[in-house]
This record gives sequence, C-alpha cells and structure tokens, in this order.
Amino acid sequence: MTQTIFMVGARGAGKTTVGSALAKALGYKFVDTDLALLCASGLSVADIVEREGWEGFRRRETETLKAISSPLTVVATGGGVVLSQENRDFMGENGTVIYLRSPASTLANRLEDAPLEDQRPTLTGKPIAEEMTEVLNEREALYQESAHHVVDGTQEPQTVVNLILDALALAMAR
Repeated sequence: MTQTIFMVGARGAGKTTVGSALAKALGYKFVDTDLALLCASGLSVADIVEREGWEGFRRRETETLKAISSPLTVVATGGGVVLSQENRDFMGENGTVIYLRSPASTLANRLEDAPLEDQRPTLTGKPIAEEMTEVLNEREALYQESAHHVVDGTQEPQTVVNLILDALALAMAR
C-alpha cells in the first residue's frame, strides 16, 4: 500500500501524535494540515478565522489537504475537514481514511491537559466538555461515513498505531 493515509477525528483525538508515530512505523512522510497551512500562510488557524471567518479557513484547509496529499504520506487532518463533501470525496478516492474515535469526555480531558488555543479557537465559546459533545454530535456520522477503518482512540498512542497497522494489514490481505 502506497496511497495516502488520512487521519480524521475531532480535536484532541490524537491525529497528530498517532499519525506521526504511524508514519514512522510505515516509513512514510508525515504532514499535519494545520501546520502545513500555518507554514504556507504564516498565519495560525485563529488568525485565519479572525481575518476570513470559518468559511475562509475551510477553503484554505481544502486547498492544503489537496496540496499535501501524496503517496507514502500520513496526513493528520483538522477536526472539521469532514464537514466538506469535497474533502470527504477527495480523501476516500485518494487514500485510506482512519477515524480515531474517542468519546467527548476523553477529548475534553486531553484538550484541558494540553490546550492549544492559539492554534484552534473555540467553535462555540462554550466550556470544552460541552463543545466537544456538540462537535461530536454534529460530526460523528461524517467521520463514520468517511472512514475506511474506525479505531479506538482512547488507548495509548503506540497501541492505537498497532490497531491501525493491524487494520491496514487485514485490508491488504483481502
């Protein structure tokens, strides 16, 4: 398998941590869409949202997703990348999509332990636990629809990487 592997899931799901470790295990390149967008624009997600609104950010996110996708690459996507049908179609047609699934309580705990407000502004202005519940309610079906494989993201990162490697090996054996 040489096609792009896309990591999807809510903010705090571990897409960057697990994606980076997965890329290392596979000998792939690793790219994070938010970091690639930051490098290309010189602006943080919060800056882009402040200047262009979420619509402007989502447009830039789609452009970045397409630009960085290539064979032998693991891509950690932004949590909202699945909101766009164009992005869901692109990922499904150009790679394997892994959904790192975790309950809202786990996501909220992770975000409280390591907040990155400058990178990702609040979506709702509500407390993080409420926000994560709302976000998952809105996006769960999209994550599921997009995913070729759904993996329990509550485990330790190396365990999650092993689960993904097992899922990819099974898919290749078919």
